[in-house]
Amino acid sequence: MKIGICQYSPVWENPEYSIKIIKSLLENYNQTDLLIFPEMTLTGFTMNAKNFAEDIDGKTFNFFMTKAVELKTDIFFGVIENDENKIYNSLIHIDKNGLIVARYRKIHPFSLANEDKNYFAGDELVITKINNTRIALSICYDLRFPELYRLYVKKGIDIIVNIANWPIKRIDHYSTLLKARAIENQCFAIGVNRIGKDENGFEYSGMSSIFNPLGKEIFSNENGEGIFINEIDLSEIEKNRIELPFLNDIKLI
Repeated sequence: MKIGICQYSPVWENPEYSIKIIKSLLENYNQTDLLIFPEMTLTGFTMNAKNFAEDIDGKTFNFFMTKAVELKTDIFFGVIENDENKIYNSLIHIDKNGLIVARYRKIHPFSLANEDKNYFAGDELVITKINNTRIALSICYDLRFPELYRLYVKKGIDIIVNIANWPIKRIDHYSTLLKARAIENQCFAIGVNRIGKDENGFEYSGMSSIFNPLGKEIFSNENGEGIFINEIDLSEIEKNRIELPFLNDIKLI
């Protein structure tokens, strides 16, 4: 499976300029099965939720729907989603036909930044599929809660995806937790984080990464901007789980 990771610096609270940057980054794009963008892809991690919340016919949805068809690839992106006057920090899966396949709403808002006061928490696990590959969706702070991923793996998953705005001061945690989630659930773990600096003074170094089911780092990039393409061998998942059947011994979940 060929994975494209977009690591870039969104323009703070300016979706139009962020779109221009993404279009530029995609000029030399080579087709992948899946293209993944960071959390709150076009705005950065803003608490100004009401001003940037969108319904499913909003500019962010329309842009990525159009791009999915144009590029002939499935896309995961982050958006500030409005649904019946409730605002969520969401991850959306658009398929290569431009259709919404899945919508995950962040279960663990980041209370340290008052995200819980500006966004509703989601309450549903979301497993989406590309062909027969089952992908568990999560956003940033979710990564600190291993029980979420234990529930996912009990439902049968092949890949964990986490999109993030994870600051540089705790970036070691991001890499370590991604690796741990891959090892303990014997699956691929893909983290897509932003770079740059936001208006709140937080700096980001990316470190978007892919770990295989044994926790081996397949890809990692610090501070680079671009579309980074990697191929993962899905057969490693079953092979690892047969040789090391640890998941069969889970007792408390």
